[in-house]
Amino acid sequence: VEFEKVDTPSTIDTPYLEHDPGLRFSISTFPIDKREDVRMTYINMGPFQPKLQKYPLTKYGTQNHRFQFSWFSKFPWLEYSISKDKAFCFPWYIFHDKPSKNEAFVVDGVQNWKYVGCEKTCPFAQHEGGHGSSHNDAMLKWSNLKDPSKHIDKRLNAQSSQQILENRLQLKTSIVATKWLAKQACAFRGHDESVNSLNRGNFIELIKLLATMNEEINKVVLANAPKNVQYIEPKIQKELLNIISNKVRHKIREEVGDAKFCIIVDEALDESHKEQMAIILRYVDCDGFIRERFFEIVNVDETKALTLKNEICNVLAQYILLVKNLRGQGYDGASNMVGEWNGLQSLFLNDCLYAYYVHCFAYRLQLVLVVVSKEVHEVWLFFSKLSSILNFASASFKRYSELKSAREKEIIDLIALEELETGTRANQVRTLQRAGDTRWSSHFTSVSRFIEMFGATLEVLGKMINDGSSRDMRREAKGAYKEMKSFEFVFILFLLNKVLKISNILCRALQAKSLDILNTLNYVSSTKRLLQEFRGNGWDDFIRSVVSFCEKYDITMLDMSDCYMEGTGRSCQQKDYVTVEHHYHFDVFNAVIDFQLMELNSRFSEQTVELLTLSSALDPVDGFKSFDIDNICSLAEKFYPHDFTPNEVLALRRELEHYQIDVLSHPQFQNMASLSELCRRFVETMKSQHYLLIDRLIRLVLTLLVSTAITERAFSAIKLIKTSLH
Repeated sequence: VEFEKVDTPSTIDTPYLEHDPGLRFSISTFPIDKREDVRMTYINMGPFQPKLQKYPLTKYGTQNHRFQFSWFSKFPWLEYSISKDKAFCFPWYIFHDKPSKNEAFVVDGVQNWKYVGCEKTCPFAQHEGGHGSSHNDAMLKWSNLKDPSKHIDKRLNAQSSQQILENRLQLKTSIVATKWLAKQACAFRGHDESVNSLNRGNFIELIKLLATMNEEINKVVLANAPKNVQYIEPKIQKELLNIISNKVRHKIREEVGDAKFCIIVDEALDESHKEQMAIILRYVDCDGFIRERFFEIVNVDETKALTLKNEICNVLAQYILLVKNLRGQGYDGASNMVGEWNGLQSLFLNDCLYAYYVHCFAYRLQLVLVVVSKEVHEVWLFFSKLSSILNFASASFKRYSELKSAREKEIIDLIALEELETGTRANQVRTLQRAGDTRWSSHFTSVSRFIEMFGATLEVLGKMINDGSSRDMRREAKGAYKEMKSFEFVFILFLLNKVLKISNILCRALQAKSLDILNTLNYVSSTKRLLQEFRGNGWDDFIRSVVSFCEKYDITMLDMSDCYMEGTGRSCQQKDYVTVEHHYHFDVFNAVIDFQLMELNSRFSEQTVELLTLSSALDPVDGFKSFDIDNICSLAEKFYPHDFTPNEVLALRRELEHYQIDVLSHPQFQNMASLSELCRRFVETMKSQHYLLIDRLIRLVLTLLVSTAITERAFSAIKLIKTSLH
């Protein structure tokens, strides 16, 4: 008989393991730290089932019986000991840990060959037992351990892998919802986010929508997700937003690179009454495009200049944006941001002399209007009266409808009298509009609309005086009607309409997202010239238009040669004897225009005007008609000495001489409308690599700003995202 040699796997650090069940030691005799290795080694080797040519005979009475190899097929757990000519149970040996009545199959072995195959007395069948027997329990353990996929670590890993995929899909859904809502500037939260709410807020409702479109998502979100891991809590939303915002800021920082930049700052109260400061970066990217990127919103405890400066510096330092690379500042009209010495701009100028302060040009016009309102008493009273009339006349839908109907009837009558021209989109019925302190051009729109709706408003107020539902309503309508029928009200209404119409063109142009600083002087100059011409030569035509309007609506005209009476008309209130015409011409008409001109002049400093004037020498408009080498060199030498050494200024002049011949007449540089377009064309044609100093100067000029409108847009977006929760 040849014995089968079994080699113990070298990966198992155990002594030689005997394969013959009659000779091997019990697993319990091995050291505790080795038992699992021994058990797994035996499982890998499997039961000892040798195939002999002839198994030994065993005499039972007068008959001889021997072990049959075919029994291994019927009882796969069976083992045969060559040394003892006995049968053993392999799974029992592997998992036997306590004594039982079937010890023979583990310790001594079984040799009842005579009864094997008998239905009732077969020792192998009796050992197997029924469902739940010890043998079957051992068989199940053996089966599980034979299959690596059923091992506990493998099962846990498989479950963990599936759970990981589900968790990732769940988190990805929340990320997609966060990115979409942030991009669309939508509010995240809802007033009622409970499970039974019909509208749980945009964030949760968007996740519900995604779940309805994808069954895989539906299986892992909201009600189908673990109660403690749903990724929908406000804290999770804020964390996702913070991660996304950090990635965006790092992307912006990469885009800035080593370029010089400008900061645009504004502060405002948010919905939770916290002071928020918005920081915008303006720079020119590597492709020559002007970029204004919303960078950060910071909570500030107070709005003192030093506090704001420290917060701004902390943000810049966090992203390694050096203050020495700052080449411009722009702020809103808050007093703590525009002080000559103690304001924020002065603090930054102390750190960087070339961080030129440019007040928001578009906001200046709004400030001019505020100053006029405060300084000219009659104008301040006018806006107070106008606001009351607008609020009263359009306070309800019924009054709004009556105004609209009255205006429609008025338009029809004017067309019939051929006083209005007809055509596509002509003579549309408009509505009254209230003026806002921060909505640029809203005052002009409010005044012009009121003139347009003047007759309709009088008609509606007249009806309310007679048919008002209450005495208070009739009295208020009568007061508004009386104010509208006064000469002073109409005079100031027409005056402001004319003055604001002149400045409105500049205001609207400066609100555009893309505006070249070089065009600003033209807008300012034309506005100031028109105001001066109106002041010097516009009185006669203006007063005739006022008189004509008063006659049209039966408004009592004042005798312009009479003595103007101040206050209630009592003699003690009169300071000087002046005529009515003198008062309205010089004390109102001229005063309003003078304050406009004074504010425009004072808010455009000499340094700013000189900077813009010299910068205009780079302007490519009208075939580079403003090109001037001396002015360009003066710009670099006087305003950017930190960016151009004396030797580089000389080199710049030589570059400009070649530039004048090479670029000014080049076909690809004709008919350009702005300096930003020139900068982009420089990059496209590779000229920026040949005229490095000119390209550097163009980018520095483009870094300066003329409008901080983008910060106002940022706060408008915050109002959408941070809703008031009640």
